[in-house]
Amino acid sequence: MSKKTIAAPANIAFIKYWGARDLDHALPQNSSISMTLERCVTQCTAEAISGDRDEIWLAEQGGGFSSPEPDFVHRIEEHLDRIRRWAGRDERFRVATRNSFPSAAGLASSASGFAALTLAAAGALDRGDGPIEELSRLARSSGSGSAARSVLGGYVEWPPGDDETSYAIQLARADHWDLRDVIAVVEIGPKAVSSLDGHRRTLTSPYFRKRLELLPGRLERVREAIDQRDLGLLGPVLEEEAIDLHLIAMSSQPPIFYWAPGTLEVLRAVRELRQEGLHAWATMDAGANVHVICDPDSEEDVAERLEDLPSVGFVIQDSVGDGPESEEPHLF
Repeated sequence: MSKKTIAAPANIAFIKYWGARDLDHALPQNSSISMTLERCVTQCTAEAISGDRDEIWLAEQGGGFSSPEPDFVHRIEEHLDRIRRWAGRDERFRVATRNSFPSAAGLASSASGFAALTLAAAGALDRGDGPIEELSRLARSSGSGSAARSVLGGYVEWPPGDDETSYAIQLARADHWDLRDVIAVVEIGPKAVSSLDGHRRTLTSPYFRKRLELLPGRLERVREAIDQRDLGLLGPVLEEEAIDLHLIAMSSQPPIFYWAPGTLEVLRAVRELRQEGLHAWATMDAGANVHVICDPDSEEDVAERLEDLPSVGFVIQDSVGDGPESEEPHLF
């Protein structure tokens, strides 16, 4: 039977996906724009097998395999069913997956995970070379909407639409603009409230509609910043968007507090770095950890300062990347 291994990267959203028109199909309320990363990846091996059930494993970094949590298995089985229906096939799969970075901690591990699963399973059915729009749409249908963006490299926009038209497009290749992402990890455990639950609560926030009113201008500034490679234009929008996501989360019913004390310590450090003349701007997804977007000349100074903060467990130095890659050897 055919076997395929894909390493798909996480992405960091400049304009966030936060709030869905149709959560079952991961159809967003607004366009989002992200930067695909290079080093934070999920590796997934999928093999088409005979039999009457899927086999799903977590591959350990030091070797060996473990059984995932039942909820995780259920989500993967549901997505494998979607892939079978899409391909018009009935084979079962043997799947193994592992991350190079912490899972369920607000670092887009579900985006990289479902992008990798989608591309690996499609490849195992000899359908991995299909139109990228179709594969992006399929990854989105997993329920992790941001997976739609992780099937592409560089700078990516995912517009709203219906089930057929909501897929990601590439705004610029990775080599268009060399940006770095220094990630300050202050928490590594799973979030108390998942992103899916966070999406469900967005409409209960009195600030959600106001953000939608502001988004057209923000989207235009981000597109212009990417086109012109202007971090001074991009940076303030990054921070506005990050604060708004968490403002909406905190004012939802019931409220969600993703930040930790270390989050505030990192945000203060980033502002101090800017006052010292470094080009560094902070953003966060639905979690406590902070992504600091900076230019290559500032990366090492930013990483050194963040590593010295008492609340930072460790720092991941990442950069804009080219997107998913086929890999060997396989995980099994």
